[in-house]
Amino acid sequence: MPLPNKPASVLAEEAEVVKGKNMIALTSGTRGCGKTWFAVNLSQALSMFKQKVLLFDGDSGLSNTKVQLGLDEANDLNAVIFGNRSLNQIVYDYDKGRFSIITSNSGSSGLSMMSIGRLQILGDDLSIIAQNYDKVILDMRAGISDASKVLAGMSQNIMVICTDTPQSMTESYGLIKILASRYPKINISIVINQVNSISTGLRTYEIMERACREFLPVVPKLLGIVRQDTRVRDSIRNQSTIINRYPNSEASQDILAIAQRILSHE
Repeated sequence: MPLPNKPASVLAEEAEVVKGKNMIALTSGTRGCGKTWFAVNLSQALSMFKQKVLLFDGDSGLSNTKVQLGLDEANDLNAVIFGNRSLNQIVYDYDKGRFSIITSNSGSSGLSMMSIGRLQILGDDLSIIAQNYDKVILDMRAGISDASKVLAGMSQNIMVICTDTPQSMTESYGLIKILASRYPKINISIVINQVNSISTGLRTYEIMERACREFLPVVPKLLGIVRQDTRVRDSIRNQSTIINRYPNSEASQDILAIAQRILSHE
């Protein structure tokens, strides 16, 4: 039980949340890396391998999940934050992708409004719900917030989404440094997104790997590379996953390969 006289930053560091083997926390060093788009499509890809999947949209304030899938659900995390619903009451079954979603609310400060104590309670509730699923994808806010600290601490696997831009690589390295320090037992991996070719993605990872090997106690493995695809924008504009709209596209095949790799590593 957290002590109210301690600052939130200290409570966050002391927070102990049950780590779920079936939880994968997705994060990035900076916005614009396609993290939420990847989270949505990875959820569907895993479901195609007979996994029962729940996507938790913890990237409060933007609610890109709602926008990208055209969801108009009134019962989102705000209903939980304000005490109008319990977490299990806002689970939405997205039939087109064969997975379930807990959405946040666009334009709201969302999880950032919650104290560490309430975030821990939310995390405990999510852990209970997670027992009904094979995989739970946690779409965390870019960087490190109090909510991200709690969500990351719940998972045994953290996936850092990075692009080949200098800013993304620099911010991703800084994020990995923080994560490795805070959660030394958690498995950290890297996905290189939005690159022109596999070779570009490999070069990007090699730079990241070299920096981590030289300066950090952990070297995250490369989980996969997702190539830039002009059809991504079209699928978002039509509020569809790219796997549904363009199943044979390079981006779709790359994400399916990552999903298969996740399952083969278990």
